[in-house]
Amino acid sequence: MKRFVPILAILAAMAAAIVCESAGAQAAAAAKRRPRLAILDFDYATVQSYSSALFGTNVDVGKGITNLLVTNLVKDGTYSIIERSALDKVLAEQNFSNSNRADPTSAAKIGKLLGVDAIVVGAITEFGNETQKKNFGGGGGNWGGFGIGGIGHSKSNANVAIDARIVNIDTAEILGVAEGKGTSSRSSTSLLGGGGNWHGWGGGNADFGSSDFQNTIIGEATKNAVDALTKDMIADAPKVAVRTITIDGLVAAVDGGQIVLNVGKKAGVNVGDQLEVVRVTKEIKDPSTGAVIRRLTTSVGIVKATDVDDASAVCTPVSGSGFQAGDHVKEVSQ
Repeated sequence: MKRFVPILAILAAMAAAIVCESAGAQAAAAAKRRPRLAILDFDYATVQSYSSALFGTNVDVGKGITNLLVTNLVKDGTYSIIERSALDKVLAEQNFSNSNRADPTSAAKIGKLLGVDAIVVGAITEFGNETQKKNFGGGGGNWGGFGIGGIGHSKSNANVAIDARIVNIDTAEILGVAEGKGTSSRSSTSLLGGGGNWHGWGGGNADFGSSDFQNTIIGEATKNAVDALTKDMIADAPKVAVRTITIDGLVAAVDGGQIVLNVGKKAGVNVGDQLEVVRVTKEIKDPSTGAVIRRLTTSVGIVKATDVDDASAVCTPVSGSGFQAGDHVKEVSQ
């Protein structure tokens, strides 16, 4: 009996060490994971009449500028940016209107559904050669009137200004504010001058990332403004807390190239998440109680969630093969 007590003490210590190790690993994984953002298309109501006059049609300059910002942030790597397709799907399901683009409360609801750490809303406050008020929903200033691609008879520099807010998805609190202002180094009688025959605004959309657009006067100012906004947002990264979500589920079925999990949105799985699939090779049990104190596993591979509902997720393989029903899944820190 005297020998039995020390053995129990040793086993208890081992179990405690395993729990501590697991908790420590989870904390370390959360610390390493980059803040995950979703970025809504910027509101451009303040400058819509001016941009329409410039392009000769209503171009969604908010979407064009947002795409530039996403490209910058992905290249930098400070944040993890949610895929556009996942964002568009949730916006369509929620019947999200363009009038809500700059509303932090509406954005926070979308952010919760996406499972991001924060969501970004913004507005274009200046787009042309006249100064507009620097706030959401503001207006003012005179455009002066011009035809397609023109600004009158006088030469002018192009100016672009953007505001962005980083929003807490749980409270709708503003975590950080970023600004970007850009002016072209050149002046011209046409804001679309300098870019050859650029006319990439078919169907109300514009490819602001094209070299032809960025060679125009307004394109140069736009790029400068987005670059400045990017720097501000990167500086605000420490203000965005990484939310700790532990995902622990099972592979429910494997059908061809699709792996179906028994966990979904309610467990914290979102479209675009990558999960590690592991297989239990042996269970170590406490000899005195029979309780499992350790499961030895081997990695099967990595899967990516492509379709998620409340209780399940459909994934495709990223690496590995031989996935089976009953395999365990856990989150992979990115």
